[in-house]
Amino acid sequence: MPPPKLSQDPHRLREAREKNLESAIGRELREIRYKRDMTVADLAQATGLSVGMLSKIENGVTSPSLTTLQTLAEALSIPLTSFFRRFEERREAVHVKAGEGVETERAGTRAGHQYRLLGHLGANSSGVMMEPYLISLTTESDVFPTFQHEGVEILYMLEGEVGYRHGEKSFHLRPGDSLFFDADAPHGPDELISLPARYISIIAYPQGGQG
Repeated sequence: MPPPKLSQDPHRLREAREKNLESAIGRELREIRYKRDMTVADLAQATGLSVGMLSKIENGVTSPSLTTLQTLAEALSIPLTSFFRRFEERREAVHVKAGEGVETERAGTRAGHQYRLLGHLGANSSGVMMEPYLISLTTESDVFPTFQHEGVEILYMLEGEVGYRHGEKSFHLRPGDSLFFDADAPHGPDELISLPARYISIIAYPQGGQG
């Protein structure tokens, strides 16, 4: 059977953040109008603005007044701030060089389990927080540390071998293996098979969780 197709195209380019406020407002207005299946003439009739004025706004030729934007927002049933989304939107990236991640302790961490936080971003527009860790286990590490928290988690094994428990099951993880699971079930390494062991752990949870 052919592999299942992804629902999203990871290579599809999204439009870059607009650097010009007029262009950002114009592009946002046009996209919202398209989503409402309205022509420029329809919007002109709904707002009392001329077709020519609306065309200038959509093309970024003129800077609309706050009163004009309020009129457009009411006609389209959107918040006034929607027009500035593309201009204000920030896309963050965190570059952590080898060995420079922040060592941290998570609740429930046992002796010898080194957690190195590889970066942290604030919640995105979907309200999801993500925490990537590089976890190292050595001969001094305890086994049976059990974690349980909101969200989902994915592990990717880099080095060594461990038995990793999730709920009632245990999985033998070798380099190149991954494990993706509901983090609300008790989980953690329960057998240190080949050490040292290192794996990437990425946790995703709703904003306000992990309290």
